[in-house]
Amino acid sequence: MMLQDRMFLTELFDAAVGAAEPEQILAAHLPEPPKGRTVVVGAGKGVAQLAAAFERVWTGPLSGVVVTRYGNVCPTQFIKVLEASHPVPDEAGLKATKALFEAVRGLGPDDLVVALICGGGSALLPSPPPGITLADEAELNRVLLASGAPISVMNSIRKQVSGIKGGRLAAAAAPAKVVSLVVSDVPFDDPAQVASGPTVPDLGTREEACRLAKTWKLHLPEKVQSWLDGEEGRAPLATDPVFSGNEVRVIASAHLSLEAAAAKVRQAGIYPVILSDAIEGEARDVAKVHAALVREVILRGRPFRRPVVILSGGETTVTIRGQSGRGGRNTEFLLAFALAAEGLTFSALAADTDGIDGSEDNAGAFADGVSMRRLREKGFNPMDLLMENDAYTAFEALEDLFVPGPTGTNVNDFRAVLLR
Repeated sequence: MMLQDRMFLTELFDAAVGAAEPEQILAAHLPEPPKGRTVVVGAGKGVAQLAAAFERVWTGPLSGVVVTRYGNVCPTQFIKVLEASHPVPDEAGLKATKALFEAVRGLGPDDLVVALICGGGSALLPSPPPGITLADEAELNRVLLASGAPISVMNSIRKQVSGIKGGRLAAAAAPAKVVSLVVSDVPFDDPAQVASGPTVPDLGTREEACRLAKTWKLHLPEKVQSWLDGEEGRAPLATDPVFSGNEVRVIASAHLSLEAAAAKVRQAGIYPVILSDAIEGEARDVAKVHAALVREVILRGRPFRRPVVILSGGETTVTIRGQSGRGGRNTEFLLAFALAAEGLTFSALAADTDGIDGSEDNAGAFADGVSMRRLREKGFNPMDLLMENDAYTAFEALEDLFVPGPTGTNVNDFRAVLLR
């Protein structure tokens, strides 16, 4: 890949991330200061940066606690930042959940709770219900992450097997008003899905969660399945009066970030096309559709002509088939895409806007039409690596990993394909 193409694609990623820059987006969505206390709670991979930005733009006194992934902390003055494991919950996350509940305990109607919620909070806020252990909840997360099920399915089940998700944290804060400021990393920006909605209930039911588990043939831990089959601890419904005075605001999303990247493309004199900001499905299948579109543009000049940048976002999934592979959904997408589009003239970047793809140190990777040939020349079989879910090894060998570090925000997948 030409250096100028790599730099251009990086600029597009930076524009997308910049559109979700914490201080900028928070300033436009601040609630009115209360008569009483202001308490900040929150969770997600970018929540420490959100908390620090909130301290800079808020004019009154405040306190609070948020939890983020290990290594994603930043300095704060009034809001305590805790760290826990992601994507599989750990004991630190359990302690963090208790700290959030303690922060909202005993508040009155004159107090305000500001909930800073972004992607990754589901794993960072474990709260197993009675009879279920942290190990059971961790195993549930592993099963869900390996299933290939869409995020909406995962969260529907998580909410019914939790003491904090599905609006339960907001219910615990009553009668204080809760204003949830949400950075969306889910398709169609449903705030109840982000971090499994600790402060935002939805209309999902226990019966629906059971049906989805059966539909996706999920082999849930025995204690989890027993809990779902019972009646105890149902998630509160969105119609519950305890939520009547609360507010929910989506302050950043993939839609806004892709529009920012598209504007950057136009500045370069190239036509941008946003396919969708809500693409779901198996990463390798989404890759094949993207590759077919690229082939159509290059070979037949339709449905649009070059030069063009094809942009897309959303949240794909990966069904784990291999035993020892490394990577995440963006690198898996790109490996499958590079295979399907091999020999064509393109430059591509696929990356997670939070800066971390899966559990590795990269956000994603770069590829072009000769990436797979180069990989074979290094002694690797691209298809074998794909079948082993080992995309990280592929792009590490090519020295094409994209490693910007944690970005401080999270508006899901970012994909850009440049066709000159």
